[in-house]
Amino acid sequence: MSRKPALRVRKPGALIVAALVAFVGTVPFAGARWQLAPVLLIPLAIMVWAWRAGTDVDAEGLRVRALAGSTFVPWSRVAELAPDPRGRVSALLTDGKVLRLTGVTTTNLAAVLEAGGQEISNPPTPD
Repeated sequence: MSRKPALRVRKPGALIVAALVAFVGTVPFAGARWQLAPVLLIPLAIMVWAWRAGTDVDAEGLRVRALAGSTFVPWSRVAELAPDPRGRVSALLTDGKVLRLTGVTTTNLAAVLEAGGQEISNPPTPD
């Protein structure tokens, strides 16, 4: 039985709309010749990725979802959540690996920690 996560962080919905517009725009192009039909798969794959990709957070851990598949990491394996200069957040794991948290940015990092029942040990200072 699957449980509903406390927080779902996803890419902005505008990506789905942009992929839909790209799909509609490629229909006449792909319809011109049957050999061009696979071009329709590109915006379709982007649409599915934008809809599915993200990070689910609950008290047990983080589930990072991609286009195909997902990775679950319990909080006990997370050593630190570290933002990069572009505002994206990665989880530094206890085994030294780095896992990029899809959709998590510095603006929603506090909500991710709160949903996971984690404390902020070193809050960021405003620049």
